[in-house]
This record gives sequence, C-alpha cells and structure tokens, in this order.
Amino acid sequence: MILVNTDYITGKEFEMLGLVKGSTIQSKNIGRDISQGLKTLIGGELKAYNEMMNEARAIATKRMVDEATTLGADAVVNIRYASSAIMQGAAEVIVYGTAVKFR
Repeated sequence: MILVNTDYITGKEFEMLGLVKGSTIQSKNIGRDISQGLKTLIGGELKAYNEMMNEARAIATKRMVDEATTLGADAVVNIRYASSAIMQGAAEVIVYGTAVKFR
C-alpha cells in the first residue's frame, strides 16, 4: 500500500475509490500524567506524551489502511492528520485520505 500526502503519484494513473479514515483516542496512565505535569514546571520535551501521540498516529494509520484494503485500494493519496485534546492527558488522532486503484 502506497501512502502519500500529495494528490498524485508520479507515473501512476488511478481511479478514486473514496474517502478512508482511521482514528483513535489515547491516554497515558496516571503515574505518567503526573510526571509529565511536573515536567511542564521545568520545561523540556514531554517524552511520554510524544510516545503516546506516535502510537496514536500509527494505530490511526493502520485503521485507515485496513479500510482502504477492504475497498481494494492500491494506495491512499492526499493523506492528512488531525488531533485534538479530548480531556486532560487524552487525545484523539484522526487520519484521512482518498483510496485509489491503479489503472
């Protein structure tokens, strides 16, 4: 499966199959949440939250690819990611794009 954030793939012609998406809501455990809260007092990278968001993007991307595979897609073009805070320490990540089949 080819995944790109452009609306074309050089050298490929394709037909659009439709919109595909994947999402997840992730949170850290209370211990990590407290330690990351303390980290905001001194500054620096919040590594636990960074790991959480990387994991969330990977899960959301897999769900999008699974949906595209179900449609018989060869690729997903014009991929976009969005995230939002659901509550303290929890975030939603959504990824979406257009599933395409090569001609």
